[in-house]
Order: sequence, then C-alpha cells, then structure tokens
Amino acid sequence: MLKEFRDFAMKGNVVDLAVAVIIGAAFGAIVSSLVADVIMPIVGAFGSLDFSNYFLPLSHNVTAANLADAKKQGAVLAYGTFITATVNFIIVAFVLFIVIRVMTQFKRKEAAAPAAPPKPTREEELLTEIRDLLKKG
Repeated sequence: MLKEFRDFAMKGNVVDLAVAVIIGAAFGAIVSSLVADVIMPIVGAFGSLDFSNYFLPLSHNVTAANLADAKKQGAVLAYGTFITATVNFIIVAFVLFIVIRVMTQFKRKEAAAPAAPPKPTREEELLTEIRDLLKKG
C-alpha cells in the first residue's frame, strides 16, 4: 500500500514538473517575442539601431549588409543576436526572482500564522460537562 502511494506521489511530482517545463517554454517564447518585436525596435528607434543585423564579419568573403545574407557568405560574429538573448535572459531572471520572492513571502506568512486550536468535538464537550458536574457535586 505504501509503495503504491509513493509511486502515485512520484507520478504527481513528475506531472507537476512536466507542466512547469511546458509553461516555462511558453513563457520563454513570449519573452523572446517581447524582446525581439517590442523592446529592441523601441531601443533601435532612439538611435536608428537594428540589433538583429549587428555583426562582425570573420571572413573576407562576407560583404552582405544584413545578418542572414552574411551568414550564407561566411563566418560572422552576430553580437546583435547576443545582445537580444542577454535582454531575454535579464527579463526571465527578473520575473523568476519576483516569483520566488513572492512565494517565499507567502510561505513566511503561512509559517508565522499560528493554527487555531481545533474546536472540541461533541463528545469532548459532554465529557467536560460531566467532569465539571462531578467537581461540583
């Protein structure tokens, strides 16, 4: 019986972990889109910057002006893509920091709040009344 319960509990943990991984992947996709489609264009608009096309050619054969064509021509160091990935990481790390901090505060509040003593059962109330009556008489 205990082994079956332990196996069931482990399956529940595995399912929880699987759900967390799927939600994490979806969150990562949302953050990537946010950075690539919203934040970086706004940053680029202030200085006419397009981070997606920032690269250094590592070969003399590379003459293209955009990253996609430059990669076809030879080796390039795509530091604009790295900057975008770094912004993605910072956003994800910040959100995880906030989530963990909030969870820790909730756990502290739960631990600090003492549990109310359970209400005595009807049987205990009757026994208490009998005891009190015996003390009087």
